[in-house]
Amino acid sequence: MTATVIDGKVFAAKVRAQVQAHVTKLKADHGIQPGLAVVLVGEDPASQVYVRNKHASTVEVGMASFEHRLPVDTSEPDLLALVKSLNSDPKVNAILVQLPLPAHLNSELIINTIDPTKDVDGFHISNVGLLGTGQKSMVPCTPLGCLMMLRDHHGSLAGLNAVVVGRSSIVGKPMAQLLLGDSCTVTIAHSRTKDLAAVCRGADILVAAVGRPEMITGDFVKPGATVIDVGINRIERDGKNKLVGDVHYASAVEVAGAITPVPGGVGPMTIACLLANALTACCRANGLPEPEGLTA
Repeated sequence: MTATVIDGKVFAAKVRAQVQAHVTKLKADHGIQPGLAVVLVGEDPASQVYVRNKHASTVEVGMASFEHRLPVDTSEPDLLALVKSLNSDPKVNAILVQLPLPAHLNSELIINTIDPTKDVDGFHISNVGLLGTGQKSMVPCTPLGCLMMLRDHHGSLAGLNAVVVGRSSIVGKPMAQLLLGDSCTVTIAHSRTKDLAAVCRGADILVAAVGRPEMITGDFVKPGATVIDVGINRIERDGKNKLVGDVHYASAVEVAGAITPVPGGVGPMTIACLLANALTACCRANGLPEPEGLTA
């Protein structure tokens, strides 16, 4: 058996096209243009690339993009003042503060100062609580992208056994909550789980988000299972830098029924879902129907 490859690039392009169509309709029918504000503090190279890509994608789908690039020594009061000003700006429907922040800034304080209805990352404690209790919230982009791909592949997820390997607040925990919301039977496992391989082999859906390169090998995978690899790890192999996931792809692809590659799987969905979340926030702020197929 060789698994079906779930192409995140193709799926993300479909999501962006859906967002663009909704944005065009919002402008035509209501004179409303969704606006996304991104705040970058410092000059972290990876963060600069992410912010540049987010800006280009935002403009591409017809949204207003507001970039705020601040020096690395920006004070906490100054950053909080900017966030509060964006909270009160009616042109801004969605706010993203790029992480990681410089060490002198309290990330939790900054994130929890964002208006929860504009918290496009879904990291505000209010959104975490709403998601955990099954209420309407802003949902973290990466888990939302995984859920979209799973729904597209399986249709209904009801009754399937899902194992999420990883317990971070950014991916693992919200991913488990989303799968519960779709009526899966969910297990959260991690690097200290006893007989992790046996736990994973019970999964119809296996989500790897543990942050360890190629930790999940083919013998962890139930034949025919769907494997979603959230990991992005840079390793050196044969004298070259290589991007690999948390799943050992070559062995898992021979066992799984479907699998996401790295790169080109979950990664492209993160920015696509950021745009979807910004659109959702705009619709909610204006009392308009949420876009179908783009929310949890």
